[in-house]
Amino acid sequence: MKKIYVLVLALLVANVVTQAQSTPPASSYAKENYTKKEVYITMRDGIKLFTAIYTPKDASAKKKYPIVMQRTCYSIAPYGEDKIPARLGPSETMMKEGYIVVYQDVRGRYKSEGTWTNMTPVIDNKKSKKDVDEGSDTYDTIDWLVKNVANNNGRVGQWGISYPGFYTAAGILSNHPALKASSPQAPISDFWFDDFHHNGALLESYFFTYPVFGVQKKDTTSKAWYNDQNIKAGTKDGYQFLLDMGPLKNADKYYKDNFYWQETVNHPNYDEFWKARGLTQHYGKVMPAVMFVGGWYDAEDLSGPLDMFKKINKTDPNAYNTIVMGPFGHGRWSRETGHTMHSNVYFGDSIATFYQKDIEAKFFEHFLKGDGDKKTSDLPKAYMYDTGKKEWEKFAQWPAANATSQKLFLSADGKLANSQPASSGSVSYVSDPLKPVPYTEDNTTTMGFTPHNYMSEDQRFAGRRTDVLVYQSEVLTDDVTLGGQIMAHLKVANSSTDADYIVKLIDVYPMDEKNNDYMPNKNITLSNYWQMVRSEIMPARFRNSFEKPEAMVPGQKTDVNVRLQDVLHTFKKGHRIMIQVQSTAFPLFARNPQTFVANPYKANESDYVKATETVYNDSYVDVQVIK
Repeated sequence: MKKIYVLVLALLVANVVTQAQSTPPASSYAKENYTKKEVYITMRDGIKLFTAIYTPKDASAKKKYPIVMQRTCYSIAPYGEDKIPARLGPSETMMKEGYIVVYQDVRGRYKSEGTWTNMTPVIDNKKSKKDVDEGSDTYDTIDWLVKNVANNNGRVGQWGISYPGFYTAAGILSNHPALKASSPQAPISDFWFDDFHHNGALLESYFFTYPVFGVQKKDTTSKAWYNDQNIKAGTKDGYQFLLDMGPLKNADKYYKDNFYWQETVNHPNYDEFWKARGLTQHYGKVMPAVMFVGGWYDAEDLSGPLDMFKKINKTDPNAYNTIVMGPFGHGRWSRETGHTMHSNVYFGDSIATFYQKDIEAKFFEHFLKGDGDKKTSDLPKAYMYDTGKKEWEKFAQWPAANATSQKLFLSADGKLANSQPASSGSVSYVSDPLKPVPYTEDNTTTMGFTPHNYMSEDQRFAGRRTDVLVYQSEVLTDDVTLGGQIMAHLKVANSSTDADYIVKLIDVYPMDEKNNDYMPNKNITLSNYWQMVRSEIMPARFRNSFEKPEAMVPGQKTDVNVRLQDVLHTFKKGHRIMIQVQSTAFPLFARNPQTFVANPYKANESDYVKATETVYNDSYVDVQVIK
């Protein structure tokens, strides 16, 4: 069982990590057309970072190539100068167009020296060579590359997906003059809002991944050194395993010596530890052209590209700053699947190939091989896929200039109303943390790295429970396009002192909707399918401040605002718009004890109590409608 579990976890890590290096069917193109060199590059503080450089064989003084670089914490395997992967760079298209492709193990990982830090804090004002961060490591790496790699044209681009996306986003802060193009893809922006937490609520679905991020290696290595800490679960049912584990304080059974778990447990609020690891607050003047990339169904890092794109728009409105959002799960734009699916929803064919050829390759070609003029790029400010119409849209700004605010009220009779009900009312449900609402019907997704599919899954299983409230519009007589941010303004009361509130936006299909030809589960029907469009959680303890949590007053009407990330989704004529409200979604999110305690990670079993949650009918969801 140990060997099997280690293998499964390794495969899951490889899937998330090296999306940009994921290989199509075996190809000899890279081996036939590239040479490989492995070097150590010395950083300003003396630490040496292991780097692999792949150069086109026809590079010469008369035919110089730009450099594209990925820095990663997930291994730049295969190691060995005679080992060349089947694919290099962001895509097969770019590999064949010709670039010098560079991969680097970041400090503290695999064959690089140094100490590993999750989301390395940014040092804005570096006073000595000992003040290092990912920006300085990026600068030192680029500086060495342009000076030492033969036949480069002096221009560098950087890309990466997920954690490599964070290193790309941090690399923007290097301000190296040779860095001309940067594409952070599914970048982590802040661990309080991305990946391991959402608004401070712990994603317990990541529980099995802590060995990857919380064990220091003893020496440079090409092997995964953290496998000994992998949990031998003995089951494939993560819901039951994590429920049986009980309160989070029982996790010390597995992770007493895991430094990242201990950091998480001992920093339950948005204190300086977490703030120091955020990127968005450090963006000012941006030098390279930037193209953020994300997936509307990215279960890991949806907020990263959207939040950083908006931040740069605000701090440097004259920067070349663009965003692409497609109908993808985490990083899945990096490989073509033919029929583009997410869960049971079919979006069309060869959408990843379109992105790679007509968006990504054009971006890097223009800035690394073309004239590089930021005014002549033919890419729009925002290239966004409408997940309801199932087609790409171009916007000169995002959110769209013609988006207008509309309030959808949560009426006590279960209707989703366009105006506030004339008389006051409310509806209640009992939330029991010992019998939490599952986040999915698919138990096979509860033990892995990321539960990808839940973000577009059918929500009928949840909406038919008594501890989930359902609000539904009338059948739409015209298409309704929502584009931009969503903010739920809940007016609630709690019989206890703490609770989580989860809000879900759902597209209800018509009763006569036919199945598509590519559905992975033939037992699912799209007739009356309740497709998740967007969802988010908000712990009531953080309703006024992420830094200073507050208890709820039992029975007192309280405002809890839930910010959902952006959408571009057209609810088609004949469909309905639905909102669901609940307090648990397990084991995606850890269970709130529903008793206010100073540190929920250290709550006792007796703190986990049933609570009656009341939602008043002056609650509403503020959406942006594009006409």
